[in-house]
Amino acid sequence: QVQLVESRGGLVQAGGSLRLSCVSSGRTFTLNTMGWFRQGPGKEREFAAAITWSGDKTTYADSVKGRFTISRDNAKNTMYLQMNNLKPEDTGDYYCAGRTDGGITAAQVMDTYEYWGQGTQVTVSS
Repeated sequence: QVQLVESRGGLVQAGGSLRLSCVSSGRTFTLNTMGWFRQGPGKEREFAAAITWSGDKTTYADSVKGRFTISRDNAKNTMYLQMNNLKPEDTGDYYCAGRTDGGITAAQVMDTYEYWGQGTQVTVSS
């Protein structure tokens, strides 16, 4: 099994920045592609960003492209999400996810991920 734990989110003003991290433990050698998903108030959970094990491929939702950057440090078993130019519509719970499948194919699909963190809250004030 793999355990994923997100860092604490927080409250930030519109236009500000925040970096989330996700630390994995357990059978981390089984992890390949990892991703970030988010769920706004009253909305369904949606894809934000994903990254392959080596970091050679990333993919982003159109809504965050150019503002968010996903990265990972496998030596530290940690994945990051740098969020810049935050907007009120970025408010929500952010979840990290990991899967044993590699590559970037279908990385936007929640069902392809076996492991999930418990989520961390991000609030962007206008």
